[in-house]
Amino acid sequence: MARPVTLFSGQWADLPFETLCAKAKQFGYDGVELPCWGDHFEVDRAVKDKGYVKGRWDIIKGHGLKAFAISNHLVGQAVCDLIDERHKVILPEDVWGDGDPEGVRQRAAKKMIDTAKACRAFIDAAPEPTGFPAVVNGFTGSSIWHSIYAFPPTDQKYWQKGFDDFAKRWIPILDEFDKVNVNFGLEVHPTEIAFDIGSAQRAVEAVKGHKRFGFNYDPSHFGYQHVDYVKFIRTFGSTDKAKNRIFHVHIKDAWWGHGDGTVGVFGGHATFADARRYWDFRSPGHGDINFEDIIVALNDVGYQGPLSVEWEDSRMDREHGAAEAAALVKKLDFKPSSFAFDAQFDR
Repeated sequence: MARPVTLFSGQWADLPFETLCAKAKQFGYDGVELPCWGDHFEVDRAVKDKGYVKGRWDIIKGHGLKAFAISNHLVGQAVCDLIDERHKVILPEDVWGDGDPEGVRQRAAKKMIDTAKACRAFIDAAPEPTGFPAVVNGFTGSSIWHSIYAFPPTDQKYWQKGFDDFAKRWIPILDEFDKVNVNFGLEVHPTEIAFDIGSAQRAVEAVKGHKRFGFNYDPSHFGYQHVDYVKFIRTFGSTDKAKNRIFHVHIKDAWWGHGDGTVGVFGGHATFADARRYWDFRSPGHGDINFEDIIVALNDVGYQGPLSVEWEDSRMDREHGAAEAAALVKKLDFKPSSFAFDAQFDR
């Protein structure tokens, strides 16, 4: 095994954290990636109470696990979004407040800054060095996602306003991340400012190449869009740490082209697991993502961080799927070669 295999517990936040850790160990994982919802990781307590982060580590360590990252997708989504009633469901009460859109966005930005501080406190409290840079994974939201299909007619000036808004709101956040030596990994994803390779490049340019801005790589969101998910790794990953922007990796699968022709790539307002859907998320190994190509590319760009399973599959029992996924990832992963295979011919 080359890399630690972790379980992102965001989809398990209905379970108490200690229960989830016990299950993760039972499933065969090396560690957990903590979401900032449920009772798994509380940002405000982590910032204010050293005993709280120590307690998180006591639970993690007590189950023979490790941790390398925290994630705050839900709050990050509200930083740039056009806020509506759906956000109230996913946001903490102190971020939602009275629901005034600009107030929500500003409070979300402040909470993301606090998340960086909480991550720093958490990593500093680790019983032993994690071996990797501290990272917060998450979303950014987008003020222009609704215009993805360009009608009414949409020009580049309109879209640039969205990237400018993203830069205005996120550069101050990233500056605060820098002060505490924490990276932010955007999960490139539909509804975010970056959802494919082109928009990810534009997002990097918008924040002027800020060294704290990079990506939580998740191939599933590229596959059903027909974006080259291996090319993404080679575009943004690098053995040069100063150039590398792949800060963390999610292992998640998807299939596409399996519907009955009723619903297309935009989803048809059909819920997950609807047999009409053109695409859906699947448990790793049951979809169309070629994970061996991903491992080769990650090795080529020098990524040695965790491989974190984000388990989503409406058709499968999650405990069966999570255990199967842990075994699959450990089987698929391999260390890069330390020498050229044909070097012996020179002897």
